[in-house]
Amino acid sequence: MPDNSIPRTAAETGPVPANAPQMPIQPAPPGGPAPNGTEPMRAILLVVLGVACLSCSDATAKYLARTLPPAEIVWLRYLVFTALVMPLALRGGSLRVLKTTRPGLQVLRGLGMLGSALFFIMAMQHLPLAEAAAISFVSPAFVTVLSILLLGETVGIRRWAALLVGLAGVAIVIRPGADGFQPAALLPVLTAFCWALGLVATRKMTVQENPLTTMVWSALTGLIVLTALLPMHAAWPTPWEMLLGVFIGLVYTAAQWLLILAYRQGEASVLAPFTYVQLIWSTALGFLVFGAVPDRWTFAGMGVIIASGLYTAHRERMRARESRLAAA
Repeated sequence: MPDNSIPRTAAETGPVPANAPQMPIQPAPPGGPAPNGTEPMRAILLVVLGVACLSCSDATAKYLARTLPPAEIVWLRYLVFTALVMPLALRGGSLRVLKTTRPGLQVLRGLGMLGSALFFIMAMQHLPLAEAAAISFVSPAFVTVLSILLLGETVGIRRWAALLVGLAGVAIVIRPGADGFQPAALLPVLTAFCWALGLVATRKMTVQENPLTTMVWSALTGLIVLTALLPMHAAWPTPWEMLLGVFIGLVYTAAQWLLILAYRQGEASVLAPFTYVQLIWSTALGFLVFGAVPDRWTFAGMGVIIASGLYTAHRERMRARESRLAAA
């Protein structure tokens, strides 16, 4: 049975936050060939297309957030996602896919992913798309801290240094204490924390957990919670808004599938840096759809965040190479 844990290289080298795959990603073995003999360039292309779909989903959600509550937007996304996933999960008429040995962790993971989605859309109500996306890329720092507290992992000085640099990049974007500071800039930080909590919960699960089971539990957890919240946070959507909500769900599901394929066909440490292409897509869509142009501080912060992530990915790749040499 496949291992559904998120390896260190996937979790700490810049995972796509807030709207990333609900299904645990299965990377190729470090340094080994892709499972189907796929060239790395194909996996990289899948990542670029996947994060492009995520950015399209984000931009559409930001557009809808002008008239619909965030909980309702996320509910529409979960509804479409669940409707697409459940027939696959229940093929053959069996409910065995719902059987899990770690129900508490499954629910915690689902709540973490749900929180990241809600906070991110709330952030986009007040922040430019590119700025919200850049801040949420602080998630590797939270993954490291939570991995120490909950998983008992040890972290070297170089990784701590890289993560501190990434936090400095986020501080440049947020600029606390400056005249232009917005309290809403803290919402993407909460997005990153919830996403990191979901990742650590995934890594804490046993290898016996089926990835499809985890995906279904995450989908159902989010849908049940949002359905309970909907009467308190709902507005009757127009047909156009409903159509856009369905589009968000379809594009989001397509992004998940593309990223799952990518990480199954390539090394996580190789692919992780390309997730930062999402910042380029978000900046472009923010300009084309909303006419927003990030200021120089946001661009500077993005550069620092990306540099930190690239260095961390490089260190993880070097560690994987050293492990292979030691094993040989």
